[in-house]
Amino acid sequence: MHKSFKVENRLDYRILRWILAVALISGVIVSVIQVVLDAQRVSTDLDNQASQTIAMVKDASTQAVFSIDADLANQVVDGLFAREAVRLAQILHANGEPLSSRERPLTESVFRPLINWMFGAERQFRTELMRNGNSDTVYGYFVVHYDTAPAANIWLGRAIVTFTSVIATAVILGMVLYFVFYMLLTRPLLRIVNSVKQVNPEQPDDRLIATPFGHEKDELGHWVKATNTLLIAIGKSQKRQREAEDRVSRLARYDQLTGLLSRDSFMELLQADIEESKRNHTLLSVIVCGIDDFKSINDQCGFHTGNLTLQTVADRLMSCLNGSRFTIARLGGDQFVIVEKGLKDGFQAADTAEAILARISETMGVEGQNISMTATLGIALYPSDAIQPDRLLQSAEQTMMLAKQKGRDHFQFYVASIDQEIRDRKQLEKDLSQALAMNQFHLVYQPQVDLQTKRVIGAEALLRWEHPVRGLVPPDYFIPVSENNGSIVEIGQWVLEQACLQAKLWADKGLPLRVAVNLSAVQLRQDRIVNDILDTLKRYDIPAGRLELEVTETSFMTNLADAVAKLHALNRAGISLAVDDFGTGYSSLTYLKKMPVQHLKIDKQFIRDLLINEEDTRITNTIIDLGRSLNLTVVAEGVETAEQEYYLSQRGCKLAQGYFFSKPLRPADFETFVQGFHQKIVENNA
Repeated sequence: MHKSFKVENRLDYRILRWILAVALISGVIVSVIQVVLDAQRVSTDLDNQASQTIAMVKDASTQAVFSIDADLANQVVDGLFAREAVRLAQILHANGEPLSSRERPLTESVFRPLINWMFGAERQFRTELMRNGNSDTVYGYFVVHYDTAPAANIWLGRAIVTFTSVIATAVILGMVLYFVFYMLLTRPLLRIVNSVKQVNPEQPDDRLIATPFGHEKDELGHWVKATNTLLIAIGKSQKRQREAEDRVSRLARYDQLTGLLSRDSFMELLQADIEESKRNHTLLSVIVCGIDDFKSINDQCGFHTGNLTLQTVADRLMSCLNGSRFTIARLGGDQFVIVEKGLKDGFQAADTAEAILARISETMGVEGQNISMTATLGIALYPSDAIQPDRLLQSAEQTMMLAKQKGRDHFQFYVASIDQEIRDRKQLEKDLSQALAMNQFHLVYQPQVDLQTKRVIGAEALLRWEHPVRGLVPPDYFIPVSENNGSIVEIGQWVLEQACLQAKLWADKGLPLRVAVNLSAVQLRQDRIVNDILDTLKRYDIPAGRLELEVTETSFMTNLADAVAKLHALNRAGISLAVDDFGTGYSSLTYLKKMPVQHLKIDKQFIRDLLINEEDTRITNTIIDLGRSLNLTVVAEGVETAEQEYYLSQRGCKLAQGYFFSKPLRPADFETFVQGFHQKIVENNA
C-alpha cells in the first residue's frame, strides 16, 4: 500500500513510450519514402545533366574530330572539367584513338559505400559524333563519365535533415502529449493514490480521499465521490463491529462491578509481567488485598451499599497506583490483587503496601453513610517466592489469609524472615526520621596523627546514634537507610554544623585542629551543597583550611562532571579534600587526575592484615607509592599495632588514625587525649 510506483510502470510513462514509438515509426516510414523518391530524382537529374552536357558540346566535339583539331578538342574537354561531377571526358576518332582525353579520381567520402550502392560509383555516357549533312558517317565518339558523389552528398544532407526533423517532431509531439496526459490524468491520479495511502484501514472514514483541483465535475471527481461514500460506509460498519467486539471483550476480560481486570485476564498479564521481570532482572510483587470483615458491611448496610463500597475501593486503588508499573484486578468477592513490577528490593513493595492500607482506611461516604474499613495484605515476590504465575498468586493469597488470622490493617510477606527484615527496616526509617529532632545523634572524634612529628594534627568527625531502645546503632546500618530515603541531607548538614562548632571551640582554646567530615554522595548531588558548606564556615568564623571533606570513590560515579565542578569550587575556597576508603571502589587514575584531592585514605581492611597478608601489604604499598607520585598525602585508617605504625612510617605514609592511637572520643575526652599524647611525646624526647 505504501510502495511507490516504479517509473516504467507509471501511466504517463507508458503513454509517452507509445506516442514516441508510433511517431518515430511513422516518421521513419514517411522519411524512407521521401528519401527513396529523392534518390530517384537525383539519379534522374544526373542522367538529364549528362544529356544536356553532351548536347551542349556535341557540335564543338564533332567539329574538332572532323577537322582533327586537337586544340579545339582540348578546349571542349577542359571546359567540361569545370563541372565538379565530371570525372572523365574523351573525344575519340572513329577508330577509338583519343583526340583529347582528361580524367580525375573519384571524390573521397566516408559515405562512399552507401553512394556506390545507391547510385553507382559513376555514370558513363557515350555518343557518336556525326555531321548534320551526312548523318550516316560517324567521325568519332564523345565519352563522359559522371562522379555520383557530389549529387549524392547533397541528397544525403537532405536525407539527414529529413530524418532529424522527423525524430525532433516525434519527440516534441510526444513530450507535449505526455505533459497533457500528466496534467489531466497522471498527476490527479497520483494525488488520489497518495490520499488513498493516508486512509487508515482501521478507521477509513476519518480521512477521506481529496478530490484533485479542477476535477470536481469530471470522471475523476465522480470516482472520488463514489470511493468516499464507500469508505464512509465501511467505517460505520467497522465502528459497529468494534463496539460489539469491545462489549464482548469487556464482558469477558473485566469485572462488571468495578471495571477492573477479571481473574483470567489478570493471569495472562501476570505471565507477561513475569517474563518482562525475568528479562530485566528485576523483582515483581503480587499483593492480594482482602477487605477486613466485609460481610458486616453487607449485613448492616445492604448488598447495594456493599457493591458501591467495592467500587469505591477499586477507584481508590486506581488513583493511588496509577503508574504503568501497576496492574490491578478483582479476584472476586472482597479481594483485589495488585502487581508491581520493576522493583529493586522488597522494601519498595512494603512502601506500596503502606500506601494501599492508608488509602483504604480513609472514611468513605456511600449513600449518606460514613463507612470506615481496613484491609489486610499478603505479599509474594518473584522470583524468591515463586516463578509460576498461579503459584505466585496462590502464595500471596495464602499469606493474606494467614495475616488476617493475626489481626487487621497490616501487611505480611510470604517468607517470614523477609517479612521481619522489612518490618525492622520500616521501623528503623521511622525512628531515624525522629532521631535528629529528639537529639539522639552525637559526634565523636578520632585523632589523626602525623607519623613524622608524632603530633595530632586533626580529627575525623564520626556520627553516632544512641537509640533509646536499640542502644548504639552502628553507622553501617543506618547510614545506607538515610541515604536511601534522603534524610542524609539534613543529617549531614547537622554533622557539618556540629563539627564546625567544635573546631571553633578548639581554636578558641588554642587547639587549632583540622576536622574531617564525611560528605555523602546524596549530599554531593544537591544543587546548594557548595553554598551550604561555605555559609556554615562563615557562620562559625573558621578558616576554610580547618575543614576537610572526605568523599568516597562512588560519590562521583553517577555524574562525574557535576561532582568535579562542585569539589573544585570547594577546593578553591580553601577546603581540603580526601578520597575515603581508597582501593575499595572504582579506583582510577583518571578520576584522581580530575578530582582536586589532597589526601588518599587507605581503607582499614588493607591495614588490618598489614604485614600478615601479603596481598594487603602489596596493595598498601602501591597506594602509598601512588600518593607520593601524585604529590598526595596518604592517610592510613585502622592502625592498631606499633608494628603497623612503624612500617607505615618507614614506607612514607604521612598520617594515620586508629585504635593504636585512640578510639573515637567525645570532645572533652579528645582534648584530654591530645594534651596527654603531646605531653608523652615531650617526655620521650626529653
